[in-house]
Amino acid sequence: MGTVKKLNKWANAHTYYPLDFLRVALGIFLFIKGVEFMANHAEMAEMAKPFEGIPGGMIILHYIAPAHFVGGILIVVGLLTRWAAIAQLPILFGAILTNFLGTMDVGNLSMAMLVLLTCLFFIVYGSGKHSVDYYLKMEK
Repeated sequence: MGTVKKLNKWANAHTYYPLDFLRVALGIFLFIKGVEFMANHAEMAEMAKPFEGIPGGMIILHYIAPAHFVGGILIVVGLLTRWAAIAQLPILFGAILTNFLGTMDVGNLSMAMLVLLTCLFFIVYGSGKHSVDYYLKMEK
């Protein structure tokens, strides 16, 4: 718990609007991807084809859309940002792995790696000073 407090103090001292914009952009991107997955079942099933033989493959399909949808909203407003980013990690690792097990798509691979790195950054950085987390913390 002490480590999280140290990270929060550092992040609040070094908060900048471009980082808040990046957090909001990441959240919007994840939200749109969640809506895309919910709207296009055929594409989602095609992307999950390499994981067909894995036990719990259907659970994977039912985890992706809600995790992107809810995680995107939480990241946009800056509420539980670290937890929302952690929830994205299995999906992003799966997206990267899908490119190596299935058909290689360089655009999808680079996008998945970019979003993975951004999520890892916000796991360390947190939500920053301009967020609901900071507002709730200051209300105590």
